[in-house]
Amino acid sequence: MNLDLFDQPDEQPDWAEPLAPGAMVLRGLALATQHEILAALAPLIARAPFRHLVTPGGHRMSVAMSNCGHLGWVSDARGYRYSGIDPDSGLPWPAIPAPWLALALDAARRAGFPDFDPQACLINRYQPGARLTLHQDRNEHQLTQPIVSVSLGLPAVFLFGGDRREDKTQRIPLAHGDVVVWGGPARMRYHGVLPVKPGVHPLLGECRVNLTFRQVT
Repeated sequence: MNLDLFDQPDEQPDWAEPLAPGAMVLRGLALATQHEILAALAPLIARAPFRHLVTPGGHRMSVAMSNCGHLGWVSDARGYRYSGIDPDSGLPWPAIPAPWLALALDAARRAGFPDFDPQACLINRYQPGARLTLHQDRNEHQLTQPIVSVSLGLPAVFLFGGDRREDKTQRIPLAHGDVVVWGGPARMRYHGVLPVKPGVHPLLGECRVNLTFRQVT
């Protein structure tokens, strides 16, 4: 892992905003390829439709989700885990589309993680009112590589906290095309999303879609 980017702030582009050592927002990074990225979404969701997962405690998540890649993240009464099979269809998850993978690798490299090798991409759909409570991503065996999170559609407020749930959080507004990367010393930071406000995005309508890339093993 190379953290030189955080030691040389004068060399960062204006649209790169450091959040903490190992974490940054890359403003508008996805815009250059947004049409290719969005064109891959509908056929993928046709194969692995959005669904509202249930937590081990029986809570229905407000965010609808699907997956692509060698592994997909699933939740039910048995717990949180990764699986190579979509439990709804019994088939392997669709492959990560090439434009998505290229964006994830580029974002990770820009943030100082040139060896990122994502095996899973979680696809989350936030309709107005949907939120994601503060949590850590801890189901991966590989905890040195980053999380790469791509925002599409309606704006949202990303909560970025500390290593403890009670630590103070930063409120970071995210717009269509923004990418957040956190790894290394920031990998286990608590994070979440405030309830998405009603609105209409010209390309995605009344929702926000978030692509979250993870290296599991």
